[in-house]
Amino acid sequence: MDWNKILPVIISIAIIIFVAIVRQYSRTVAAITATMPLNVPLALWIAYSAEDTSREKLGEFSTGLFIGIIPTVVFIGIAALTVNAGWSLGQVLGTSYAGWGITLALLLAVRHFNIL
Repeated sequence: MDWNKILPVIISIAIIIFVAIVRQYSRTVAAITATMPLNVPLALWIAYSAEDTSREKLGEFSTGLFIGIIPTVVFIGIAALTVNAGWSLGQVLGTSYAGWGITLALLLAVRHFNIL
């Protein structure tokens, strides 16, 4: 059993369970825990543990993480706005994912075509 591949998954599950339990006592602590940079180090650990990982591949992966965080911020922003506007959970998630997808597509297009 390769613990370098299994342990990050176990830690991710533990974090999700922790957030589910803590939210009953403090929604603020649960929200902070949910948005802490916990999954990024776990993802880096998984990528670093791969047999064929070079510094170039890990650098490319890290750049992908950076690009991916921007649409996630857009997702959270849209979710906050739509929840505060009284939308249903389905509308909130649908709109937030649409904003996430559009932002990601734009960033990937900019990167692919070297627009900036």
